[in-house]
Order: sequence, then C-alpha cells, then structure tokens
Amino acid sequence: MPPLREEFSPGRLMKDKTTGEAHIGSDIRIESQDPSQISAMKLAIRTHSQGQDSIININITGSWFYGALILILSAWILQSFLLPLLVACVTAIASWPLYRQFRGRLPRRMPPSATSLMFTSVMTVFVLGPLVFAVGALLAEAQSLVLEIAAADKKGIAVPQWLENVPLAGPWVAARWQSEFAHPGALAVWMQRTDLTALVSWAESLGAFTARHMFIIGFTILLLFFLYQQGESLAEEFTRMLRHGIGERSEGYVDLATRALRGSVNSMLIVALFDGCATGLVYAIAGVTHAAVWAALTGLLGLVPFLGYVAVTALTLQLAMTGAATPALVSFGLGCVVLFCGDKIVRPVLAGEATHLRFVWSLMACLGGFEVLGLVGVVVGPVVVTLARELWVQGVRDLGLPMVADSTSPADDGT
Repeated sequence: MPPLREEFSPGRLMKDKTTGEAHIGSDIRIESQDPSQISAMKLAIRTHSQGQDSIININITGSWFYGALILILSAWILQSFLLPLLVACVTAIASWPLYRQFRGRLPRRMPPSATSLMFTSVMTVFVLGPLVFAVGALLAEAQSLVLEIAAADKKGIAVPQWLENVPLAGPWVAARWQSEFAHPGALAVWMQRTDLTALVSWAESLGAFTARHMFIIGFTILLLFFLYQQGESLAEEFTRMLRHGIGERSEGYVDLATRALRGSVNSMLIVALFDGCATGLVYAIAGVTHAAVWAALTGLLGLVPFLGYVAVTALTLQLAMTGAATPALVSFGLGCVVLFCGDKIVRPVLAGEATHLRFVWSLMACLGGFEVLGLVGVVVGPVVVTLARELWVQGVRDLGLPMVADSTSPADDGT
C-alpha cells in the first residue's frame, strides 16, 4: 500500500498520495503512514486552528473596543458641538447639488475656499433671512399691540362687544373684565401685582435660550463652510469605511439616506409654501388687513412644526383687541386647521414618498425627531427610521422569509 501524504494548513486539509508527510502551514511538518495517526493529527490541527481564530477574534475585539472608547470620549468632549455639526451636515447634504452647480458656474481659477465662503454666505442669507424677517415682523406687531393696550389702559379697556355673546363662559368673562380692566389704569395696577421673581426667571430663560441658539447658528455656519470645502473627500472616506465595515450594501444605504434626507428637506419647504398660500386665502376671506404679510409670516414660521400657531395666535389677538370678532374667530379656526393639515398630513405624506415609509411611521418619525433634536430632527427622524426599515427588509430577505407587505427595498432597486 503506497504511503499517504496529508498536508494541512490552518482551516484546510490537503491530500497528496505520493509521500507520507503532513504539515500545518509551513511551520509544522510530520511524517505518517498510518491512517489512524493522520486522523489524530487532523483533530490536533483543527484545535490549533480554532485557537488561532480565537486569538484573532480577541485582537479584533480589542481594537474595536479601544476605537469605540476613543469615539465615546470624543463625543463626550464635543457634545456641545454635536447639534451644530448635525445641522451643518444636513444642510450640506441637502444643498450639495446646488453647490456643485454654483461651483461649476464660477471661473476655474477661483480658490476653493472662496467658493465655499461665497456659497455659505448665500445659504446663510437664504435660510436665516426669511426667519429673521418673520421674527422681526412679529416683534413689531407685538410692540404695536402693547402700545395700543397701554394707550387704551389710560382710559380704561372697554369690554369687547363680542365677548358677551360667547356661549357659556362669555357673560362671566365679560363681568370679570368689567371689574378688572374697565376703569383707567387697571391694567397697570394688575401688572404691579405680578411676581417680579417669575418675570426675572422668565427673562433669564429667554436669554439663555437665545444665547444657545445663537451659538448653534454661529458654529453651524462655520462648520458648513468647512463641509463645502472638504465635503467630497469626507464623503469618499466615509463611503469607504462603510464599504469595509458592512460590504457592498453600504452604497445602497448611503444613497437611500441621502435621498431620504433631501426628500425631508423638500417636504419642509413645500409645507411652508402650503401654509403660506392656504392661510393667505383664509385671511383674505376673513377680511384681514395686510393678509399677504400675515400669510408670509405664517408660512415662514410654518417651517418649524407648531411655530406657525404663534403667527395665527398673534393675528387673532390683534383682531380681537380691535373688536373684529368674526375675522378673529375665522382666522384662528381655519388657520389652525391649515397648520394641522400641513404638519400632520402634508409633511408626513411628502416625507413618506421620499423615504418609502407608510404614513404612520413617517408621522412618528417627524414628531419623534422634533421632540429629540428640535428642528433638525424633522429631517433626521425619517432618515433614521428609513434606514431601520431597510435593515429590517434586508434581514428578512437574508433569512429567506417571505415579505408580508410591500416590499421592494429601495437600496436594491434604486427607486
């Protein structure tokens, strides 16, 4: 019987019937002609290979542990800047096609830093300009309303005629108004009884809120400039890391997240236009003075969920103080209906079309993201839930299970 040769390497067994040697890789070489000895060597080699695999796993686990520790420490140190960084990333990704067109129209000799600075300035004016206009207009209207109330208080603020006709609580409220505010200087006396400590605390909270958001806006603009300048290299490095970590599917996930993010931003802009146009029609029907200005304010503030109600409430108070009860009620009622439809129907539907989420999931993603992250959460929330849905679909497909519902994966078909 000719001798047998069994050649071994970690994780693989090779046979050669010309000699009687066996070796593991290039380090161990054993001669054998007995099949029983070869079987024993197979067992020893498998044990050795498993030991080597466990050592490799331990080394990989250790490197991942230290890497995760460094990332956690970095996030802890930079936690005050995470929100500006997130806002800057969302703005850069959403506006990147516009930036490429803007850069393509400039002379090639233009330095990249100058191009990034110019486009950052344009985006800052485009985003902050309308909001500053809306807030300024509201403050001007509030100042005008306060001056009117102060002038009326010198003669006594008469009970509005429509207040007595309000069902149920109208007569009681009118009587209280007559006893509290109808005589001259009553409002000034009532203000003197207000707790000054509460007012100071409210002013401090408002100042802290304003300072924090100014800080966020300032660093967002700074980070946005660097993202426009180095965005392509950062995107390429990020894509390579994802491809190395999770394989070829990473490109589908990145494309899906990008499309979902831009779709969410577009839904915000469309909701603002919807709120502005619809409330403008409502204000015109109600006979509001400067209806177009109030509609523009409502639409601009409607970019932020629930903030459009501030404009509707301010308009209602102004109309109520002038005695225009019917326009006030029509503007408030129909204005709230329009804003409710924009926030709870139009926004989730548009975001759902871009993210392939059903209405209820899109609604929860928008509201949940806003609760956790503020305005930027309206964009980030649907993106995160979209990626979670995609991971779920891919997991079900990998297990070979049938999909119960609709189920074409956007990362696979590119739709």
